[in-house]
Amino acid sequence: MCQGRGSQFTTTHWSVVLEAARPDSPGSVEAFARLYGDYWYPLYAYVRRRGRSPQEAEDLTQDFFVALFDRQRLHGLEREGGRFRSFLLKALQNFLANEWDRATALKRGGGCAISSLEEIDAESKYLRAPSHEKVEASFDRDWAFTLIEHAMENLETELVASGKKKLFRLR
Repeated sequence: MCQGRGSQFTTTHWSVVLEAARPDSPGSVEAFARLYGDYWYPLYAYVRRRGRSPQEAEDLTQDFFVALFDRQRLHGLEREGGRFRSFLLKALQNFLANEWDRATALKRGGGCAISSLEEIDAESKYLRAPSHEKVEASFDRDWAFTLIEHAMENLETELVASGKKKLFRLR
């Protein structure tokens, strides 16, 4: 979001990341939920482009976020450490590399069913996306589009709240 005139475009709100990284903070869960909403689809699409089925990709993406939260993987992150989405992508790559070990360790039928927390129809969105891009470039594109979608949703909410819904429909 742009923050005033002449400011730089910020792709990640580090205040949200740092809040999510503090498990003792009252706003930690809400901040993590915001990161989940912002990054779920780009990470899902990345997993799909790595050859996983839609259901596997949903499950793996959800499992990744659960592991990220439960194991407090965000703890210790610092703004100076680099881009947050680069951290997430590398963490997901490591998670996927370890998935085979976890999957083969389960006895047949020993796993539990996982329900998707995602409300959007990720698979239809995925199928509409260009397939000729490199996987990492697609992740960056998906993240940018997700950021724009959230900005448009916020704009609509603000205009509706101020009685200017008609302005939003003119876009």
